[in-house]
Amino acid sequence: MQNIVIDKPYRFFPPHRGAFWHHLFMLFLKPYLWRAQGVAAVECLHLERLQQSLAAGHGVMLAPNHSRPSDPMVLMQLARQLGRPINIMASWHLFMQGRFQAWVLPRLGVFSVYREGLDREALKCAMQTLTEARRPLVIFPEGLISRSNDKLNNLMEGVALMARGAARQRAAAPTPGRVVVHPVAIRYFFEGDLAAALTPVLEEIEQRLTWRPQRQLPLEARILKIGDTLLALKEAEYLGAPQPGAFSERLPRLIDAMLVPLEKEWLKGRRAEGTVERVKLLRTAILPDMVAGELPEVERARRWQQLTDVYLAQQLHNYPVDYFVPAPTPERLLETVERFEEDLTDNVRIHRPIRAVVAIGEAIEVSATREKSAEGDPLMVEIRRQLETTLEDLKGHRRPS
Repeated sequence: MQNIVIDKPYRFFPPHRGAFWHHLFMLFLKPYLWRAQGVAAVECLHLERLQQSLAAGHGVMLAPNHSRPSDPMVLMQLARQLGRPINIMASWHLFMQGRFQAWVLPRLGVFSVYREGLDREALKCAMQTLTEARRPLVIFPEGLISRSNDKLNNLMEGVALMARGAARQRAAAPTPGRVVVHPVAIRYFFEGDLAAALTPVLEEIEQRLTWRPQRQLPLEARILKIGDTLLALKEAEYLGAPQPGAFSERLPRLIDAMLVPLEKEWLKGRRAEGTVERVKLLRTAILPDMVAGELPEVERARRWQQLTDVYLAQQLHNYPVDYFVPAPTPERLLETVERFEEDLTDNVRIHRPIRAVVAIGEAIEVSATREKSAEGDPLMVEIRRQLETTLEDLKGHRRPS
């Protein structure tokens, strides 16, 4: 399990308000993206939409999809082209991965949020950023990295909560102003030799499975064979034996086998529909006593095992059931193998070159009150509609092989 759950008392990390460190980092951003994430180029579309909102003095929230760890740095490249720093809300665990990272993130405009509970400081900071309207605020509404550029997870309602809170504050200010949300679609294109990039990873996984290298299989069939085997191993662990049926049936069944017993113990039953929401509720229930530090070691170890199961369920959720139908793109093959490697080793090697295309959506004016709608929160419905439509349109930006 990656170190994304911290059993220590939470401390809020506010963003640094100055621009010096932002401008300094911009000098190193392009080589950093290449070295650390394999991103060779970032192309920004419809930047004028964002410029118009900023010129009008609106409080601006950017709501991007979140398919890769490089997303925040790609948005820093957008800020570079915009000529204005941005603030980014990020999970607290990122600030707990070394002193240097905890020092540098706030200086780049990043502030923390505690995902395992209500973080009033983060909410206050987000609404203040929107109310002051000096910098765009980046909130990833999916709430986690999906590694699925063609699929959106459920969007978190907290985005609308923060936007409407800021809209009320701006409306009540001596000089009233507006808050707008720009959905931001980030589409990645892998432009290298896919077989050369993935074959070493697949051979290492096959070695873990005690197989001989399956070089006789086409790349897609090889990936599917590994995926089916890994799923069957987890079914044997949690359900007693590999299960029959299609992948679309087996995956939800396995996730339920992991989460339902924990929901009975900690939540008195299932209290949410989406896997991400279920995972958040379980972490919120399991962690407080661990943070307090008064549990016997045996109980502490038991809860860590439960958190490991919760993490695995979330990772399984990020394998879209229809990702290879009708025919997978190079990026879908790449993302699937990256998930295999991440779930087996907690690390993912960098594959180059990747090109990012970033498209700014139309401004959505935020009302101070929520309108009633049978489809859900109108603001979140419109953010999702724009993201899905733009991500589909960006497929046309693939360069010929």
